[in-house]
Amino acid sequence: MTEATKKHQYTLIILKPDALVKYLTGNILTHLLEARLRIVGAKVVKVSRELAELHYEHLKDEPFFDDLYEYFSGKAYGPDYERVLVFVSEGVDAISKVRRIAGATNPLEADPITIRGAYGRISKKGIMENVIHCSDSEESAKREIHLWFDPDEIIEEIYPTKTVIKNNYEVTEWA
Repeated sequence: MTEATKKHQYTLIILKPDALVKYLTGNILTHLLEARLRIVGAKVVKVSRELAELHYEHLKDEPFFDDLYEYFSGKAYGPDYERVLVFVSEGVDAISKVRRIAGATNPLEADPITIRGAYGRISKKGIMENVIHCSDSEESAKREIHLWFDPDEIIEEIYPTKTVIKNNYEVTEWA
């Protein structure tokens, strides 16, 4: 890849509840930070049904969605794990770098040296417990970042914003 084809990008990364159950957060962050990407926003989120349906809008009408929601929300692991760690990273070719480190979506097809290959599995219900979500394109990264973060939760302006008045207060929203 030449300097001319390198592109500065933002990407959304979610460490799913199974990563938290297995205490993999530190290991996974180490792998990701070795790619020389910078974290510009991070938070722990309790995933509502509505948020899961928005995130997985292409799957929400599938017969397995209830099981997917139970997994993604952490409900399958109990109340102590009903959360995900979500963050935005930025850097040159961030999307492809993170996807290469994460590995194939299906952990059975992922290279064993990738995050999903090392730590993922297919559950007894057939749900891919693949530990991590990462954006697959600039378009989906932008959509996902807008879905999971408010502009003021990210340390710099990464996409256009606007100021609006809500309940007599100025707030910043995505434009």
